[in-house]
Amino acid sequence: MRILVTGANRGIGAALVAAARDAGHEVIAATRQGRGGDIEFDVTDHAALARAAASLGPLDALINNAGIIGPARQSPLDMDFAGFRETLEINTLAPLAVAQAFLPNLRRGTAPRILSVSSQMAWMGYAKSDRIAYRASKVALNKVMQGLATDLAPEGIAVGVVDPGWVRTEMGGPEAEEDPGEVARGILAVAERLAPERSGLFWHWRGDVREY
Repeated sequence: MRILVTGANRGIGAALVAAARDAGHEVIAATRQGRGGDIEFDVTDHAALARAAASLGPLDALINNAGIIGPARQSPLDMDFAGFRETLEINTLAPLAVAQAFLPNLRRGTAPRILSVSSQMAWMGYAKSDRIAYRASKVALNKVMQGLATDLAPEGIAVGVVDPGWVRTEMGGPEAEEDPGEVARGILAVAERLAPERSGLFWHWRGDVREY
């Protein structure tokens, strides 16, 4: 597969690039300017996305990985609203904008698919209120991608979201449960198996389907 991975300079993104290359895929690592990517753009800059897509050629897979944890203050009773807006912009709106920008590339690929990295914190079964901007942005991401799956179904383009668990990265911290390399290999396996007949689902990185 020819795969584009956003947020590829660190954490799960860097591990995904390594895992995909080890598996023999052609990978385009996308990062912000000056972060060492094969292609560089800000995921919130729609004009930059259009320029990048025009230069890239066919894609078989897009993995939307870029994201942020959100502001220091993100309690329902003490919210940094500017930080909340930024979190939604990067975690929810940007993956859709990236998907739209690179749809022409995917349409020229083989068995095209879009997989977006969500979070276990998006599950509505959790009533916790910490990191609520982050949680809300990932819930919204799930719904947006479910809708995208519906609209792309007639074209046979598969769409999914994946829960990476709590991963030992800069975002997840050193106490996190999961190894980034193992999680990346699991996410890659989900991407490899993603197919139109199972589009619109919320996957766990180990390969099972989880509840929204």
